[in-house]
Amino acid sequence: MPEWSDYKAEASARGALALELFVVFSTPTGDGDKLAATLPDHLAYQRTLEENGQLVMAGPLSNEAGTHIEGAGLMIYRAPSLDAARALAKADPMHKQGARQFELRRWLVNEGALSLSVGLSTKSVEFR
Repeated sequence: MPEWSDYKAEASARGALALELFVVFSTPTGDGDKLAATLPDHLAYQRTLEENGQLVMAGPLSNEAGTHIEGAGLMIYRAPSLDAARALAKADPMHKQGARQFELRRWLVNEGALSLSVGLSTKSVEFR
Protein backbone atom coordinates (compact mmCIF):
# COMPACT_ATOMS: atom_id res chain seq x y z
CA MET A 1 0.00 0.00 0.00
CA PRO A 2 1.33 3.47 -0.83
CA GLU A 3 2.22 6.03 1.80
CA TRP A 4 -0.56 8.57 2.41
CA SER A 5 1.42 11.62 1.29
CA ASP A 6 2.63 9.85 -1.87
CA TYR A 7 -0.89 8.84 -2.84
CA LYS A 8 -2.21 12.34 -2.10
CA ALA A 9 0.46 13.85 -4.37
CA GLU A 10 -0.31 11.33 -7.14
CA ALA A 11 -4.04 12.05 -6.90
CA SER A 12 -3.43 15.79 -7.11
CA ALA A 13 -1.05 15.36 -10.06
CA ARG A 14 -3.68 13.45 -12.02
CA GLY A 15 -6.19 16.25 -11.47
CA ALA A 16 -8.19 14.87 -8.54
CA LEU A 17 -9.29 17.25 -5.82
CA ALA A 18 -7.07 15.55 -3.19
CA LEU A 19 -8.89 17.32 -0.33
CA GLU A 20 -7.94 15.83 3.00
CA LEU A 21 -10.74 15.61 5.53
CA PHE A 22 -11.10 13.50 8.67
CA VAL A 23 -13.84 10.98 9.38
CA VAL A 24 -14.84 10.07 12.92
CA PHE A 25 -16.88 6.92 13.42
CA SER A 26 -18.34 7.19 16.92
CA THR A 27 -19.95 4.20 18.65
CA PRO A 28 -21.77 3.84 21.98
CA THR A 29 -19.91 2.31 24.91
CA GLY A 30 -23.08 0.67 26.20
CA ASP A 31 -24.34 3.20 28.72
CA GLY A 32 -27.63 4.42 27.21
CA ASP A 33 -28.38 6.77 30.10
CA LYS A 34 -24.99 8.48 29.74
CA LEU A 35 -25.57 8.73 25.98
CA ALA A 36 -28.91 10.49 26.46
CA ALA A 37 -27.58 12.75 29.22
CA THR A 38 -24.62 13.86 27.11
CA LEU A 39 -26.56 14.50 23.90
CA PRO A 40 -27.35 18.21 24.54
CA ASP A 41 -23.67 19.03 25.20
CA HIS A 42 -22.61 16.96 22.19
CA LEU A 43 -25.02 18.85 19.92
CA ALA A 44 -23.83 22.21 21.28
CA TYR A 45 -20.23 21.16 20.62
CA GLN A 46 -21.11 20.10 17.08
CA ARG A 47 -22.75 23.46 16.47
CA THR A 48 -19.64 25.29 17.69
CA LEU A 49 -17.46 23.25 15.34
CA GLU A 50 -19.88 23.99 12.51
CA GLU A 51 -19.77 27.72 13.23
CA ASN A 52 -15.95 27.59 13.32
CA GLY A 53 -15.79 25.85 9.94
CA GLN A 54 -14.35 22.66 11.44
CA LEU A 55 -17.40 20.42 10.99
CA VAL A 56 -18.26 19.47 7.43
CA MET A 57 -21.14 17.08 8.20
CA ALA A 58 -22.33 14.97 11.10
CA GLY A 59 -25.24 12.82 12.11
CA PRO A 60 -26.48 9.52 13.49
CA LEU A 61 -26.15 6.19 11.73
CA SER A 62 -28.77 3.47 11.50
CA ASN A 63 -28.31 -0.15 12.39
CA GLU A 64 -27.32 -2.46 9.51
CA ALA A 65 -30.96 -3.11 8.62
CA GLY A 66 -31.59 0.62 8.36
CA THR A 67 -34.52 0.44 10.77
CA HIS A 68 -33.22 1.94 14.04
CA ILE A 69 -30.77 4.46 15.42
CA GLU A 70 -28.45 2.81 17.89
CA GLY A 71 -26.33 5.74 19.06
CA ALA A 72 -23.52 5.49 16.52
CA GLY A 73 -22.61 8.59 14.57
CA LEU A 74 -20.38 9.85 11.81
CA MET A 75 -18.59 13.20 11.82
CA ILE A 76 -16.47 14.70 9.08
CA TYR A 77 -13.97 17.30 10.25
CA ARG A 78 -11.94 19.91 8.44
CA ALA A 79 -8.61 20.18 10.28
CA PRO A 80 -4.97 20.98 9.47
CA SER A 81 -3.67 17.58 10.62
CA LEU A 82 -4.59 14.18 11.98
CA ASP A 83 -3.54 15.32 15.45
CA ALA A 84 -5.78 18.39 15.24
CA ALA A 85 -8.71 16.23 14.13
CA ARG A 86 -8.02 13.81 16.99
CA ALA A 87 -8.11 16.73 19.44
CA LEU A 88 -11.53 17.76 18.08
CA ALA A 89 -12.85 14.22 18.49
CA LYS A 90 -11.44 13.85 22.01
CA ALA A 91 -13.05 17.15 23.04
CA ASP A 92 -16.52 15.96 22.00
CA PRO A 93 -18.55 15.60 25.23
CA MET A 94 -19.76 12.15 24.15
CA HIS A 95 -16.15 10.93 24.00
CA LYS A 96 -14.93 12.90 27.03
CA GLN A 97 -17.73 11.50 29.20
CA GLY A 98 -17.26 7.94 27.96
CA ALA A 99 -20.70 7.67 26.37
CA ARG A 100 -19.11 6.84 23.02
CA GLN A 101 -15.71 5.84 21.71
CA PHE A 102 -14.33 6.84 18.33
CA GLU A 103 -12.23 5.73 15.42
CA LEU A 104 -10.56 8.44 13.34
CA ARG A 105 -9.47 8.12 9.71
CA ARG A 106 -8.03 10.44 7.10
CA TRP A 107 -10.27 10.74 4.05
CA LEU A 108 -8.93 11.89 0.71
CA VAL A 109 -11.82 13.36 -1.26
CA ASN A 110 -11.02 12.96 -4.94
CA GLU A 111 -14.32 12.73 -6.78
CA GLY A 112 -17.80 14.15 -6.45
CA ALA A 113 -19.50 17.51 -6.83
CA LEU A 114 -20.22 20.26 -4.32
CA SER A 115 -21.22 23.81 -4.99
CA LEU A 116 -22.62 25.08 -1.69
CA SER A 117 -21.62 24.99 1.94
CA VAL A 118 -24.80 24.35 3.89
CA GLY A 119 -24.81 24.80 7.67
CA LEU A 120 -27.41 22.25 8.68
CA SER A 121 -28.19 23.35 12.22
CA THR A 122 -27.66 27.04 11.46
CA LYS A 123 -29.62 26.90 8.20
CA SER A 124 -26.86 28.90 6.50
CA VAL A 125 -25.70 28.65 2.92
CA GLU A 126 -22.32 29.75 1.59
CA PHE A 127 -21.11 29.47 -1.98
CA ARG A 128 -17.64 27.91 -2.25
